[in-house]
This record gives sequence, structure tokens and C-alpha cells, in this order.
Amino acid sequence: MKDFIKYTLATVTGIALSIGLLFSIGIFSLIGMALSGDNATKVKSNSVFALSLSGILEERAANDPMNMLMGNGDESLGLENILNAIDKAKNNKDIKGIYIEAGMFAPDAPASAQAIRNKLSDFRKSGKWIVAYGDSYTQSTYYICSVADKIFLNPQGMIDWHGLAAQPYFLKDMLAKFGVRVQLTKVGKYKSAPEMLTADGMSDPNREQVTAYLTGTWNAMVSDVSKSRNIPAQKLNEYADNLIMTADAKSYVTMKLVDKLMYTDEVKGEIKKLLDIDSDDTINQLSLNDMTNIESDDDGDEVAVYYAYGDIVDSAPGGFSSAPCINAQVVCKDLEKLADDDDVKAVVIRVNSGGGSAYASEQIWHSVMNLKKQKPVVVSMGGYAASGGYYMSCAANRIFAEPTTLTGSIGIFGMFPDFSELLTDKLGVKFDEVKTNKHSAFGTPARPFNEEEIAYLDKYIDRGYKLFRKRVADGRKMSVDNVEKIAQGRVWIGSDALKIKLVDELGGIDKAVAKAAELAKLDEYHTASYPAPPSFMDRFMAGMSGNNYLDEQMKSTLGDFYAPFMFIKNLNKHNAIQARMTHKVVMK
Repeated sequence: MKDFIKYTLATVTGIALSIGLLFSIGIFSLIGMALSGDNATKVKSNSVFALSLSGILEERAANDPMNMLMGNGDESLGLENILNAIDKAKNNKDIKGIYIEAGMFAPDAPASAQAIRNKLSDFRKSGKWIVAYGDSYTQSTYYICSVADKIFLNPQGMIDWHGLAAQPYFLKDMLAKFGVRVQLTKVGKYKSAPEMLTADGMSDPNREQVTAYLTGTWNAMVSDVSKSRNIPAQKLNEYADNLIMTADAKSYVTMKLVDKLMYTDEVKGEIKKLLDIDSDDTINQLSLNDMTNIESDDDGDEVAVYYAYGDIVDSAPGGFSSAPCINAQVVCKDLEKLADDDDVKAVVIRVNSGGGSAYASEQIWHSVMNLKKQKPVVVSMGGYAASGGYYMSCAANRIFAEPTTLTGSIGIFGMFPDFSELLTDKLGVKFDEVKTNKHSAFGTPARPFNEEEIAYLDKYIDRGYKLFRKRVADGRKMSVDNVEKIAQGRVWIGSDALKIKLVDELGGIDKAVAKAAELAKLDEYHTASYPAPPSFMDRFMAGMSGNNYLDEQMKSTLGDFYAPFMFIKNLNKHNAIQARMTHKVVMK
């Protein structure tokens, strides 16, 4: 009987190992074929770029190969890929137009949606056409698609156009139920990031700044749509106030928001007319992936575009978070390599970050300064380049921002969690103490900081703020006093930041690249993106990670609460001094 069990287990184990080996061989074979094949897209005459606006928009695409293979989760769209694809479509003589199919699309920031819209507007100036269709339009997709020559809507569809709102939530009382509170030191009356954990509602200065940049962002959106659709701004605000998402689809034509109601199959007929082909002919369509694989022109000198997005951290956070971050240790080494690379004549740093560690921001600032000694450095701001994101940007030769970029937030804070009530009152932990010096027990979990210790921390935080302010003053060639007038942690939208000289020009990454080439005195140039995206194998192995899977499940379950949950979870891991903003404008 023992031999029977032994041989049976051996057989089962052998079968399992064989299946695993065959599976691995199959996967590696597929990868090998993918890597060895010729993936360059061949563009046929009279083609159309079909841009599907459906999924989650990030600065750079970060699709999980396991999710892609299994068909799970929302597809991640990269702003970098979309902008490059529109440029390629504009410059390719065989591509006659763009067909946008609007779906459930989630931009990471209004400025990202504005960047796509501006790029589409530039495409139309080339004389080519844009047609948009949606079963329904979210507010963000309608804003983007409003630039099209023709906008079509399903006869049973709807348009969501309701305005922007910010609804920050406050967790102080929730934490108190567990015996946890947060002690705060900060500089800057507008520095509102800690309010989530230390207050019951928005402070007056915070309400003032949120009202300002929310109103400014909405006015920019209304102005853009008004010009494209020839609808007075007043009317667009009336539509928002009347919650037109509940209106009959036919009324959208009367409102001039769409040109015609039709079903999906009927849109193909409209496109065939624009292509001047017969009704029974096939439309040559190119997907975003196809456009990405069109070979680029690499003539001339190289302008490097370095992407820095996510929280600014001292080192890799670890744990089960797979969110992108600006790891100071990695970024500083990367910028040093770009400085030493003789083939790179100029560098554009693409910043999309609400900040993070002030220490890490200072290290990156130092690397940018060293890089600037070797070659021109231009910053292109994405959706956010605030607090630490502005800190690392202010040393550049020139700074570009979108009109709705959120930037500034020049301020510092420190949050120190106090778990003493949880330990002593809730869990019954008892502490005793022996010490050699007055502050030997500084930072003990047995009690909160006392007044004297808080005073020391206030000085520590104030020193960090003064350094931040000095970096901005030096980089922007302003006096410290003038920086102080626009600092205090206040967040500005790009159009206002231009007026107060926090940025030099308004525009997207293409304008930043052109300026970098001009500063480097380049007649002919091409761009190269850094850091190189992870290989398929790296992404595949990351997708196999249990931590990565757990993180994806957390994001799916918590939704909008994922970010604050992770912030609280990692509260003890954050650097003591934070240069961070937390508010984000959501375009739903």
C-alpha cells in the first residue's frame, strides 16, 4: 500500500511538472515569435486611424500581459502613444483621417485630455478630417471629440455634460475610532494635503484655491468646446446646469452638440464617403497599436524625452503597490547617464506628479542642475507638476505647461502618526521607561510628541520650506520675497502659473521638444523616450507576481478610495518631510 501511494504521488508530480514545463515552453515560444517577427506596420493607401477612447489613460501605457492574455481588466492607454500616433497620422500621406470611437474613458487629469484635444486640433490643420462616434459620451470624451469635423451619436445615446466638482473626504474621525491620530507640522496656509487626516473639512484657504483652479479648468473646457462647436459659453453652462445627460437624444442635435444620430454600422458609410470608396469596399483601419509600430524617422541629432510620473519617493516602495513612481535613486542615475551620453544633445523631462518626498525632490533637483551644466533641459508638465513635482522642475532652462496643468504648491509639511491611544487604551499595551538624556525617547510609540518636540519639528519643516523656496527663486530668477507671495503651498493652473512666472510657456510636449532643440542649436533632430519601457518578459513576470495581482484587485475594489488607502497604509514609510498635493480634478 505504501509503494502504491508512493508511485501514485510520483506519477502525479511528474505529470504536473511536465504540464508546467510544456506551458513554460509554449509561453517562451510565443514570446520568441513575438520578438523575432517583423512588427513594423505597413500602411495601405487611403487608410484611417481608428482611435478607441476606452480605458484608463496614463502617462505611459502599462498593460499587464497576463490581463491582456486572459482578457481581464481595463486596458491602459498611454498618453505618449496617443500623441505620437496622431503625429504619425498627420505626417503619413496614406492616412486620410481619424475615426474616434468614444467609450468609457478615464483621463488621469484634465490637462491630459486637453493635450489629446490640442493634438487633434493640430491634425485638422493639416487638412485631414476627424469623425467621432459614441454610443454615449462621458464628459471627458465629449470634450476631446468636440474638436472633430463631425460628431455622431447613437439614437439611444446620451451626453454627460455637468461641470467639475471636488469632494475631498476627511478621515480624522475614522482614525480616532481606532485610537490613531496624526500630528502635523507644515509651512504654507494653502498646503492642504494633510487636511484629509487632520481636519473635519476644507480650510478657507484650501477652498479658495480649489475653487480657483476648478473654475479655471472648467472655463478652459467650455471655451474650447464653444470655439469648436460654435456654441456660446453661456449656453454650455446652461446645458451643464440642466443636467442634459437625461435629455432625449434628438435634443442634442438641436443643441448643436452633435451633428447627427446614427447607429454604428451607419457611421461606416459616412467614413466611406470621406474616403471616396464604394459602399461594399473595406475600410483600411489602423489601431493605436498599429500606429505605435509605424517606424519613426531617426534622422538628425537626438533629443531625449525622459518620463517622470507618479509619487516621488526616496526608493522603491515595495509591498503590493505596482503604481508607477519617481524613484529618486533611479532617476538620478538615469539623468547622470543622459548627461554623459554624447549622442543626446538636449533633454526634455516630462513631469506628471503631485509630489512626495521633499528629500527625494531635492536629490532630483540636484541631478537636473548637473544635467543642465552639460546640455539644455526643458520641462514639459503633464496633468500635475505640483509640490515635489515643481521642486524637481524649477531648475530647468525652460518650463512648459498645459493651460489646465496643476502646478506650484510650493510648501512643505510633516505628518507623524500617533498610535499611542491604539496601543495603550485599545490594546492594553503598557510602557515603562529608562533614558539617559532629555530626548532619548523622541519618537516613542508610547506617547505623542510634546510641545517642545513639536517646536523642534516646526524648525525642521521650516528649514525644508526655505530651501524649497530658495530653489524656486534661483531657478526662476526671482527674489525670495516674490516667491513667497505665490508660494504658501498654493496650487495654480498652468494659465495662471504663466502670469506669475512659474512657467515660461503654455503648450504640450511637442513645443517643449522644439524649444530644447532650439536651445541646443539643432537643425535636424529626432526624439528618443527614456527610460526604456520594460520588456514583455519583465511585464509578464511582474504580472505573475502575487503582489501585482493583489494590487490590481485592491484598485478594482476600492476605486477612488485606493489612493488614500495606500497613502494611509504607507504613512509610516513616507519621508518625514513631504512636498505633496493630494487633490485631483476628476473628469468623469
